[in-house]
Amino acid sequence: MNSAALAAAFAKRFGTEPDGLWSAPGRVNVIGEHTDYNAGFVLPFAIKHSTTVAAAVRSDRTVRVSSTFAPDDEPVEVDLDLLTEGSVHGWAAYPLGVLWAMEQSGHRCPGLDLLVDSNVPVGAGLSSSAALECAVAVAVTDLAQTGMSRRELAGIGQLAENRMVGAPTGIMDQSASLLGKPGHAVFLDCRSGEARLVPLDLEGAGLELLVIDTRVSHSHSTGGYAARRRSCELGAEQMGVPALRDLTVGDLGRAADVLEEETFRRVRHVVTENARVEAAVEVLTGSSPAALGPLLVASHASMRDDFEISCPELDTAVEAALAAGALGARMTGGGFGGSAIALARVSDVPAIRSAVEQAFASADFRAPGIFSVLPGAGAGRAG
Repeated sequence: MNSAALAAAFAKRFGTEPDGLWSAPGRVNVIGEHTDYNAGFVLPFAIKHSTTVAAAVRSDRTVRVSSTFAPDDEPVEVDLDLLTEGSVHGWAAYPLGVLWAMEQSGHRCPGLDLLVDSNVPVGAGLSSSAALECAVAVAVTDLAQTGMSRRELAGIGQLAENRMVGAPTGIMDQSASLLGKPGHAVFLDCRSGEARLVPLDLEGAGLELLVIDTRVSHSHSTGGYAARRRSCELGAEQMGVPALRDLTVGDLGRAADVLEEETFRRVRHVVTENARVEAAVEVLTGSSPAALGPLLVASHASMRDDFEISCPELDTAVEAALAAGALGARMTGGGFGGSAIALARVSDVPAIRSAVEQAFASADFRAPGIFSVLPGAGAGRAG
């Protein structure tokens, strides 16, 4: 809903006007999957789909959280002094986890009333969770005048997701949501936390990036994601390095001798994916975004075969898009469902959209959601 409608819904829900509205976008990752928690490189960008939070400061230490998606439900209510790790479950763990993480970091939060609205597809691999975390984080930072930097807020979101939600994610999603800029991707070094903007002028190159939402929902806190992270940690330990970031493609021959076969394949994906991210940055710095195509194709093959996080719907989306003329395509996000992306010339988009829809229908899959995205602005005040 628009800002005026959200403010009116807040007033109806809580009996007072909000002090303001804050918004944070979801993200699409151009390339760099499962590299973030391995201290590696990623290249996401913020999208225009976003989560908006209307907030008002209370005079006590109570927090009430509600959503426009469940207008008849009672708000989730907690006392900040009694909020502990893992004490909240369901979607409310994300916003309340941010408040818990801020307090753990030494920043006292006020009591708040929060009303959440979002148009980021849930479970599509576009990081609806980070959008929610970052919207709350920038709201609280403004209202409590914490003075926290965007880099610090990314860490707050990660801490909330790791400890309150129980999802062992890195800092990519929050960083993209907080640091995004129109016409640019965010090149993030997940070890140092340093980020720089890289030009990604899709419109100027006559290109579109299609998101193909398979409608197969995924969850980072379930076993597959955690199992992949454990494999990566085991591989780094057995290779004698602090993180897989410290290995290069040249080390893979030794890794094949040291590691058992499955762990080796997990390691090979991360090592080659880091190399692909760096290659993508070089492409965008000195060439047209169209040259990203082969890197996207190689990334999908690596995630499908080495990391084993694809699914039939994702593979079908990628194969159909490429067959219909996409310059490159791959699954994006944590895997086990979610979305694929396809880089295409504007003139080829209708044919690609039709081919993917037909392929899903022929396979008796649920009809996909297909839409274009462009790099957008990061989190901030929305009203």
